[in-house]
Amino acid sequence: MENNQKKKTETVVEVIEGGPLKITGNIIFQDIKRDIKENVSELYLCRCGRSCNKPFCDDSHK
Repeated sequence: MENNQKKKTETVVEVIEGGPLKITGNIIFQDIKRDIKENVSELYLCRCGRSCNKPFCDDSHK
């Protein structure tokens, strides 16, 4: 049971070469400006600045 509990609390940030940051784990995403608060298990965040859906990646870097 301890292994399952540890997995749920781990968050992994992966830098994708030429692409976004991929974040997986138990994530609470909060955007105060847009009054959004969501629990998600995976996010792709823009690093190139070209996304029309910032802070999320929309593959504009391709």
